[in-house]
Amino acid sequence: MCAEQGYDVVLVARSEPKLLALAADIHEKTGRQAYVFARDLARPAAPRELFNDIVCTKIPVEVVINNAGFGAVGKFWELDAPEQMEMVQLNINALTMLSRYFLPHLIEQRRGMILNVASTAAFQPGPLMAVYFASKSYVVSFSEALHNEAREYGVSVTCLCPGPTTTEFDKRAKMNPNIFAKGNVMDAKTVARVGWDAMKAGKPLVIAGRKNALLAFMTRFVPMHFSAAMARKFSEA
Repeated sequence: MCAEQGYDVVLVARSEPKLLALAADIHEKTGRQAYVFARDLARPAAPRELFNDIVCTKIPVEVVINNAGFGAVGKFWELDAPEQMEMVQLNINALTMLSRYFLPHLIEQRRGMILNVASTAAFQPGPLMAVYFASKSYVVSFSEALHNEAREYGVSVTCLCPGPTTTEFDKRAKMNPNIFAKGNVMDAKTVARVGWDAMKAGKPLVIAGRKNALLAFMTRFVPMHFSAAMARKFSEA
């Protein structure tokens, strides 16, 4: 999406071979430069290392997209404890630190955009995915606050909340594939377009899909224990 809009891009993930293949594909299709940094953002030191690498390489930054994250299905006390803490590190800490490192630069140049990817899970408790749902609630609250703080300096912070989307998320979370087969699933490119358009428009929050937006809105009017029960039924389906 970024390269299609005329931006050079920085690609960050754990697998360098996959990143290099993606970078080559981006360059071939768009002519834009794609810089590759193989980093595991679940490591506490990785956000700072990434920022330093980008600064040392003197890559100009105008847009920051925090999209890394994962979930896991199961009872909180039965799931692997280190994996749960890794989820907090990736979904919350890495996103927070990357925002902290890049925001001063964007504010100094009086322009720039940050897109933080949360989820419709942010709007209710999530039994059987307790840490994941809670982490996305943090992203929404954090992003809304940053948008308010930074907008007077010409910088916008947008939070994108997708619903079920065709990605590798369900496999990583070990979710029942039938959940996504039956649900209101959007394709990843459509969701990315929704986020991109909202970010360019300077919106603080966008929910991808009208049905998802309606469901998120309705959670305001039902008791929290009821929305938690509905979320559990979804995870158990």
